[in-house]
Amino acid sequence: MKKQQKMQAKLKAFYKKNQLEAGCDEAGRGCLAGPIFAAAVILPKNFYHPLLNDSKTLILRKREELRKIIEIEAISWAVASLDNQKIDEINILKASIQSMHLALDQLNHSPEFILIDGNRFIPYKETPHQCIVKGDGKYASIAAASILAKTYRDDYMLKIHEEYPVYDWNKNKGYPTKKHREALAKNGATPYHRKSFRLFDTQTKIPF
Repeated sequence: MKKQQKMQAKLKAFYKKNQLEAGCDEAGRGCLAGPIFAAAVILPKNFYHPLLNDSKTLILRKREELRKIIEIEAISWAVASLDNQKIDEINILKASIQSMHLALDQLNHSPEFILIDGNRFIPYKETPHQCIVKGDGKYASIAAASILAKTYRDDYMLKIHEEYPVYDWNKNKGYPTKKHREALAKNGATPYHRKSFRLFDTQTKIPF
């Protein structure tokens, strides 16, 4: 617990003290299958939880616990996604940004400033923004968004795992693990796979 509290102490509560600020993050950008999910979260300036951090550093139980707290205590939050077909159509970077825009569209409070995890973004309406590299480990609102995006996407991957259990999505969530690659080589791609990604070791024969 002491280590987790120390990590939380590094998270900044806000970038702009006197503005309504939304943090944005996405999940699933590096996956071979499934949608990309994004979340936008506006936290109270005084929000604090000792476990809050980048979702990748937390075990499942802690992510689920924080998701409930964020949904209750956030001023506003929203989650959006774009499917693999849209990713193939516009590319993963544009899909990442567009999914963040969709999440921002759903907020019931319009943010005055936006914090983005990463180094690339397309301006959202007339709202000023700031990109923060590894922002999910630096700002509370981005960390909260990372948790929502991650948990909602994981839930989705668990559902489609039931359709195609051989790909092990209940464990790898669509990321390119050895078992996922082996299942692709043996069974070919599913309707959920991103055809614009390198799914196989060789691109000469693709069993779509």
